[in-house]
Amino acid sequence: MKRLQVLLLIALSSTLLLTGCGKKEEVEEPVVAQVIEPQPDLGQGGATTTEETSVDDDVPPEEGMVRSTLTNEWIDGDLEDIRPISIMVPNDSAALPHYNLSKADILYECPVEGSITRSMAVIKDWQKLDRIGNVRSCRDYFVYWSFEWDSIYLHFGGPYYINDIVEKADTDHITGSSYGDKRTDALFEGAFYRSTDKKAPQNAYASAEGIAKGIDKFGYSKTYRNGYYKADHFTFASSKSPNTLEAYSDSIVAKKIDMRPAYPVTKTSFTYNEEDGLYYRYMYDKPDVDAANDEQQLSFKNVLVQFTYHEVRDQKGYLAFQVHDTTRDGYYFTNGKGIHVTWKKTADYEPTKYYDDNGNEIEINTGKTMICIVEEGDSFDVDGTSLKSSAK
Repeated sequence: MKRLQVLLLIALSSTLLLTGCGKKEEVEEPVVAQVIEPQPDLGQGGATTTEETSVDDDVPPEEGMVRSTLTNEWIDGDLEDIRPISIMVPNDSAALPHYNLSKADILYECPVEGSITRSMAVIKDWQKLDRIGNVRSCRDYFVYWSFEWDSIYLHFGGPYYINDIVEKADTDHITGSSYGDKRTDALFEGAFYRSTDKKAPQNAYASAEGIAKGIDKFGYSKTYRNGYYKADHFTFASSKSPNTLEAYSDSIVAKKIDMRPAYPVTKTSFTYNEEDGLYYRYMYDKPDVDAANDEQQLSFKNVLVQFTYHEVRDQKGYLAFQVHDTTRDGYYFTNGKGIHVTWKKTADYEPTKYYDDNGNEIEINTGKTMICIVEEGDSFDVDGTSLKSSAK
């Protein structure tokens, strides 16, 4: 009997918000000095199966498993309602290698002051991780992206520009140091520790045990809050019938995505691997690896690029990005191809939605997603061709 193929459609709705960076950042002294041994890799998941061995998209490989709303991969049913964490991660060369970023379901990268970028890792299954990060200070525009996942936001202080957003009654955050005007709301040093193998400020890390204690201390919900998270954030193509982008006559070949024109310091780039269908991330012209997982190189099934309106806030170069209440364009890459898209986000807790040039919401493929924010006016290269925003 032929198996049914179930197309998993998830509706989206979107747009942006204006926010930015700040002044003086403060870093607390170490709470605990320790170094965690690397953990075994749990694997990427989302591999394509053959007709003879595959199962229907709606039939879990093991009893009790459910589809992740972040990646569409099968996960333990106990994780279904658990809120993810969103953790701020520096991309300075001295901060590398990172720990447990291969566990991120969604990874954002966006410019900050000084022409460097910072990342935010959204991790659903964080409860057993002993060393996450390292962790650095907040930039307020990242908080609006964290809202989309109803995640608990982790940072190590930040400039005064973050005050309004992190002090909102519905912003669940944990900080390892004071921030802005010396505020200490949500300050819980026990969620973080400093390792002995790096120098400050690049040696602050979060642990699952510490995060859980911080959640309990501040009375945050460990499960999704009613009305905050939209489970239909992404629309996923069937894992048995992935989106190859071949249906788009204007799709482009995308074997190498070079973000260096937009990210001149980190020199971030992605190289497509035909064998597993994933894009592998490079920084500083070297593989971006996870020190906690046998030097596993970070890889993604989907890469989204968002051109975003920005302003420079002050003489120190702190930035503001309009992350909702607007419509802008970008690109979507998967399976070695790419298409032009538009994106929008309509409110704080609404998801960013992506549409093809026909106005249809795009279907992304099962697996991890990388989201690169590019200042409108900047460009990036795909297979040697420069791509810029077509927004008027």
